Amino acid sequence: MVAACNMPRIGRAALWLLFLASCPAMAIEPDGIIDAMEWEGATIIDDFKVTQPFTEETPVHPVSARVKAVPEGLAVVVRAEMPPEVARSRQPVQHDFTAKVDRINIMIDFEGDGRTAYDFYLSSTGGTGDAVVTNEDTFNYSWDGSWRHAISEDRNGWTAEILIPWHTAPMKDATDGKRTIRMYLDRVIASTGERAAWPTASLERSRFLSDFAAIEVPEYNHSLLAVTPYVSMLRGKGDRQQDFRSGADVFWKPNEVFQLSATLNPDFGQVESDDLVVNFSAIETFVKEKRPFFTENQSLFDFTMPSDSSQLLYTRRIGASADDGGGSSDIRAAAKVNGSYHGMDFGVLYADEDESAGRTFGAVRVRGAFGEHDLGLMMTRADRPFLDKVATVVGIDHDWKYGANLRLQSRWVQSRIKERGAGVQGTGATLVVNYDPDQEWRHQLVAMHFGAGFQINDAGFLARNDLDYLHWQISRRYARLPESSRYASKLWRWRLTEAYNTRSERLQRQLRINRQSSMRDGSLEVLQLNMNGASLDDRFMRGNGTFRRPSNFNLYGEYGQPRKGDWALKGFLEIATGGLAGNDLIGGRVGFEPTFFASDDLSFSLRLSYTENPDFLVWQGPRGPTMQDVIGRFDQKALEANAGIDWNISSAHELRVKLQALGFDAKFTQAVRIAPNGGIAVAADPVDSFNLRNLGLQVRYRYRIAPLSDLYLVYAKGGFEERTGSAPLVDIFEEALRLDEDEQFLVKISYRFEL
Repeated sequence: MVAACNMPRIGRAALWLLFLASCPAMAIEPDGIIDAMEWEGATIIDDFKVTQPFTEETPVHPVSARVKAVPEGLAVVVRAEMPPEVARSRQPVQHDFTAKVDRINIMIDFEGDGRTAYDFYLSSTGGTGDAVVTNEDTFNYSWDGSWRHAISEDRNGWTAEILIPWHTAPMKDATDGKRTIRMYLDRVIASTGERAAWPTASLERSRFLSDFAAIEVPEYNHSLLAVTPYVSMLRGKGDRQQDFRSGADVFWKPNEVFQLSATLNPDFGQVESDDLVVNFSAIETFVKEKRPFFTENQSLFDFTMPSDSSQLLYTRRIGASADDGGGSSDIRAAAKVNGSYHGMDFGVLYADEDESAGRTFGAVRVRGAFGEHDLGLMMTRADRPFLDKVATVVGIDHDWKYGANLRLQSRWVQSRIKERGAGVQGTGATLVVNYDPDQEWRHQLVAMHFGAGFQINDAGFLARNDLDYLHWQISRRYARLPESSRYASKLWRWRLTEAYNTRSERLQRQLRINRQSSMRDGSLEVLQLNMNGASLDDRFMRGNGTFRRPSNFNLYGEYGQPRKGDWALKGFLEIATGGLAGNDLIGGRVGFEPTFFASDDLSFSLRLSYTENPDFLVWQGPRGPTMQDVIGRFDQKALEANAGIDWNISSAHELRVKLQALGFDAKFTQAVRIAPNGGIAVAADPVDSFNLRNLGLQVRYRYRIAPLSDLYLVYAKGGFEERTGSAPLVDIFEEALRLDEDEQFLVKISYRFEL
């Protein structure tokens, strides 16, 4: 057992594990077997505690680990005891899997400052995944690392062994031949949902990354120059000529504190398809980044704010639709530099789009730790010559971790937009306070102010400006429930929210009650009630006025059961009111998502959902001689299917089929006019019913040639169609399945050369 295991929890989490730098480091080649000679001199960790449910008890089925620094990287082996009476998951999984299977997580904070960690996780069947953890508990699974691993299994359990190269991430300067990193390990049993971890950090607390255990390791410097060229061929429907592309990504890490990423003529053809979205609101849809260059060591540029998905640098802007509306912009070149100097992290990103309507993007980031305080500065610039527009944004972020239970995060951002000679400035500021008085209770306060002139969407993402927002949330965890209970733990949350625009018009008043329950069989149950008071809507009409929305509510329930035999099941039910009718009309959604496992390697999934909204609102714009805004009210119904086939043919071969289809019908019921004073009156304006259909189908074969080297064969088809009039929903949905406006076949091969 690790020395001083009887220290308090916080003391253990800060424990220094001393590696014997004077002993010769023997090379470790992961094979899933704990070889005594290989692991001689390693630190043994067996002080794992149950953190899900958060009881901090010793797990019934022991977990132990060995950690050793070698010249090639950080080696970790985890032994998970699972006697025959404990049900095991035999399901192979694809990379970055989300399936509930037996697995382990190894998280490393290479800089040791509690700001960024890298998660390496393995299933008991050899499936792998990796992610970047920032802002204590935010996971980004788009990042892919290069690391070695092996799994072995026997009657009494299984063993996972990995080797993480030192070139994976930037690190701080070493002192006297040693450097401090931080670490977290856990094991999850799928059949019960139990998680045992070391140290006792939990995602259910306001701190997670900060509670990792500090480790002192010898200074090793592993430099790397990697070049990943690619060749792709894309053929679209009706094309007589094929579109060939070639380019390369370059990654250079000459030492432990500096790294450079660059891309030349990048190919951002989709081998990962985005979800279908139909959006009638005035709020832009946020889309996750999936392109390798923009996910590689991007965490330093994560300057986020508590408003949904808000961030100063939203890389999906780069290569998006050109400013002349002529389709997606080609990216000529992009480069990114990350490094560390005397404890300060720094980064520079630059991207240049092709053609006259292209743009140039730049970002500079500096961040450092000063005792209990983290302080950072970030500046972004978007140059849009077609619009004669330059957008500059500067932000300062501060994170104060006071003691073990209190954390304050503040952001101050100023934007300056110059377009066609005119300038607009605006300011935004946010504050998040998290206080955990003990293991059961948690308090959170969130305050935001975004001025009317605050604009960051040229290079970043913000759902809306002109906002003053405040919420207070209390949470309580129940982890020690009676053995007779079907629940292993329950987490209750109560939240009060108030939001106004800068003209003091109320935009939101909400009471939210949420309960998330983990069951002893690994199932998950979620219940949430939102009760909304009457408010004004000042965004629906795209800045052309406001109108009053009456009180409404939303009740949502979800139940998910992990795989039992050949089936995994999930379902949800939502009852909601809204629109102009408020609580007088009730609608909702219902969905069912079964997954059938024909074998451990082959599964079929289907998510079928039905939506009914009896007071669906669509802005029609200003009409008539008075040019008053008109809103159409509709009885809206939608049927959506998400189907998939996942076939893990072998560790190197996988086949995935993903289909999304949507049928949507909106039957006109009434038109209303919005007067300048916000009043609503029934109008005689003609408004058409409408229906639409949307389809996306992707068939993707992937052959993993080597780490970060792949061959893709991708076939995709789909389309979008909107018609006037109402029609039977089933007919619309069937027609959606026959759409074939767009059709593409992509072949792409990339190979990573490490020099």
